[in-house]
Amino acid sequence: MDLEGEHDDDHVLAIYREKGLWGSLAKSNFAGLRSRKPVYRTLRELAMSYFEHYYNLRGEHTLRRYSAAVNLARLDGRGWMTAEEDVWCVADALIAARHYAVGPVQVVRGVGRLDRRSFEAGMHGWTRH
Repeated sequence: MDLEGEHDDDHVLAIYREKGLWGSLAKSNFAGLRSRKPVYRTLRELAMSYFEHYYNLRGEHTLRRYSAAVNLARLDGRGWMTAEEDVWCVADALIAARHYAVGPVQVVRGVGRLDRRSFEAGMHGWTRH
């Protein structure tokens, strides 16, 4: 699943279902963008669990869209899991997936910035590349 940000990087989740509920595996330098336990009934619920923690270095909430599930098994013939070169076919599949807005644009943009304490907590362990 692809999470798209505005004025921010996308974030990719490896999603899975357990007992009919969605969870995710994810790695990020931002503490709140890591994995989620399988407790979400829909992909929208799972995506929205990232909203509060999806912000840029200016503290702006930036999550705008999430994608439908992307089954990467269809790319297995291209050796994407073991390739040593770039695997743009994965990025292309994520970009091509249908995306859904997290909410009305005017509402989401008006949410405001993250408070200082939450920003600092989310940056715990962050390293500049």
